[in-house]
Amino acid sequence: MGPLELLIVAFWVMLPAYVPNNAAVLAGGGAPIDGGRTWKDRRILGDGKTWRGTLVGTLVGIGIAYLLNVLRPTAVEALGVSVPTFPLVAMITLPLGAMLGDMIASFVKRRLGRNRGAPLPGVDQLDFAVSALVLTAIVAFEWLVAVFTLPLLIVVFVLTPILHVVTNVLAYLFGFKHEPW
Repeated sequence: MGPLELLIVAFWVMLPAYVPNNAAVLAGGGAPIDGGRTWKDRRILGDGKTWRGTLVGTLVGIGIAYLLNVLRPTAVEALGVSVPTFPLVAMITLPLGAMLGDMIASFVKRRLGRNRGAPLPGVDQLDFAVSALVLTAIVAFEWLVAVFTLPLLIVVFVLTPILHVVTNVLAYLFGFKHEPW
């Protein structure tokens, strides 16, 4: 695969993991997952991790994967790039893993004494991608290994922080987020 093809495939296979956290921000609010509980005098996750946001984010990611499967023949023809289809388990684990990764990062940030919205460089940009891939590897290992070659993984881990920063700045500028990170 050439560089452009790697970029297209990386974006394609990660889109179900890229979109959920953005959808959760738009649909957020409601009851926090931790119910306001604390652990060692700090919130477990914080008000930013809600049941509604997690459910909507996961469902939107599943919908994106389904839509990509439907659009695949047209995309292959239009792009001239062979993009993979998503098996049902990957359709679920990529977005769910992304949401879980964001919660794990929130938990870690609370343990480090960081407030909601405080940046944690590196973690903020990759938590969701790593968790999405790990959860998918647990239940769809053969598919993950067949799709995520080493060059593709490298592109994913370079592309993801760039996209994360750009989308967060845009969300901030449009008033969807209170901070640009």
